[in-house]
Amino acid sequence: MAERSTAAVDVADNSGDKPLTAKADQSTADGVAQNPEQDTDSDRAQGSGTAADPGKKTSPPELHSGHKLARRYRLEECVTRLDGFSSWRAVDEKLRRAVGVHVLPADHARSRAVLAAARSAALLGDPRFVQVLDAVEENDLVYVVHEWLPDATELTALLAAGPLEPHDAYQMVSQIASAMAAAHREGLAHLRLNPNAVLRTSTGQWRIRGLAVNAALRGISSDTPQRTDTKAIGALLYAALTQRWPYESDAYGLAGLPKDVGLIAPDQVRAGVHRGLSELAMRALVNDGATASRHESACTTPEELVKAIGEMPRIRPPEPAFTAPPEYQRTTYQQGTYGRPASPGVTQPIQPPPPPLQSRTGKALKWTVSALLIAALGLGSWQLAEALMNQGDKSDGTTTQTTDGGDKNNAGPAPVTPIKIQDAQEYIVDGGAQHPADVKLTYDGNTSTFWRTKTFNEGPELAPYKAGVGIVYDLGSAKELTTGTISLRYAGDHTTVALYAADSLTPGPVSSLTKIGSITTTGSTATVKVSKKVKSQYVLLWMTAVPKSGADPATYSDAGYKQAITEVKFTG
Repeated sequence: MAERSTAAVDVADNSGDKPLTAKADQSTADGVAQNPEQDTDSDRAQGSGTAADPGKKTSPPELHSGHKLARRYRLEECVTRLDGFSSWRAVDEKLRRAVGVHVLPADHARSRAVLAAARSAALLGDPRFVQVLDAVEENDLVYVVHEWLPDATELTALLAAGPLEPHDAYQMVSQIASAMAAAHREGLAHLRLNPNAVLRTSTGQWRIRGLAVNAALRGISSDTPQRTDTKAIGALLYAALTQRWPYESDAYGLAGLPKDVGLIAPDQVRAGVHRGLSELAMRALVNDGATASRHESACTTPEELVKAIGEMPRIRPPEPAFTAPPEYQRTTYQQGTYGRPASPGVTQPIQPPPPPLQSRTGKALKWTVSALLIAALGLGSWQLAEALMNQGDKSDGTTTQTTDGGDKNNAGPAPVTPIKIQDAQEYIVDGGAQHPADVKLTYDGNTSTFWRTKTFNEGPELAPYKAGVGIVYDLGSAKELTTGTISLRYAGDHTTVALYAADSLTPGPVSSLTKIGSITTTGSTATVKVSKKVKSQYVLLWMTAVPKSGADPATYSDAGYKQAITEVKFTG
């Protein structure tokens, strides 16, 4: 049960002429593509840099469907075979999940660059990108394993049905630009950002695949990587608004612009295009300063593009359309024709309801019911009066005595005192960290902020794959706790929380700490009542089971076993 982040599928797309599904259909029964893909000039049309000389040609490894890598990754279907490398849909038999695999010979001219790019991309850990799960050189092969998300749809396939709505296009360019800005801050570029590399998940989030790796597989480089990726984002927005590729050549299933016309604004290509998004696409596409007079300054980096998007008025989603319900129609049963076919062309008269009981029997029945009700009311009133009189007689003969010790015997519960949290730190005993930078959000008084775990494939119990996850809190001085209240983001079966008295913010193993209380809950609040009274300055909140929850766009996480803590409060 490995930790995972949300990401989309990543395959080695090349020509951009057909969506991925069309390429997969060309595979033979054993998973080997019958016709190897051929690169087109889509890289030149996109302006994504220059391809390095691959050196001598290296024969692709002879692999087939059913072949296993590292006795773990079983190859299922060859998706791409090109220039000495191949890309596969595979199954991770250890974690029982689908993955994608790029394979090339270890002596391939670009094998070192592919390994370096994959390992750099794996360190980014941003869920807006496909996550690299493994990068290995073994048995004369180099292979890169990445996540596979079958419910994601390529932008290529989305545009085949028509241009995007303004709100969808706005969301796409906003999310893609902010993701690439984050990647460039870490020194990573994409250089092959095209409609095949952008996907929308079933939750509506946009994902980028092939960061650094796709360019390394093809030996593509650029002297101005930020400008290259910014122009690529502009081309994506242009295509989303117009369903046209902003260059003369056709690519990615889209028709190019007419020859000898040059680059014209999207709102001149198609009527009804949002004016602000049209200008934004031009500012990103023509980022060498040669912008039209009506456009503002060019955007040469993803960071500048993010700033320009932030200055735009927010584009709201369209109002949902409601259809009026059909007019109510009487059925033949209500019209009194149940069991009898109505004569064609003859309207059956509506039968009036039967009159109320007017016969002698009906009148007698009404009088009987009325008499019974009056009798019942009288009997009830008499019994109530007798009970009140008996109670008054008892109170008259009773003398209330008050002693000096009466207050002590009737004392209420001890007052509850809130304990202020001074500091906190994520507790890590095995595996990687969860989200240590968000720990302070669990006691900031704001229930809309939170610290969250990774998403796990199996559960609810984290063991034996991971002992647990937790946070150590500093109470400022030694205090005796009575209750710990933990507000959770996800309900379900089930969350197990325990509290331990610790000796510092970085205590030893859990087995060496004193357990002071625990609870298992299926709700969104866990209230731990302390069963062992001890004084401690540091308290460990330790979770060993988390519920299964659906996809959460706010945390960029897919469905799986996970939990998030919104607020923690201690009382003494």
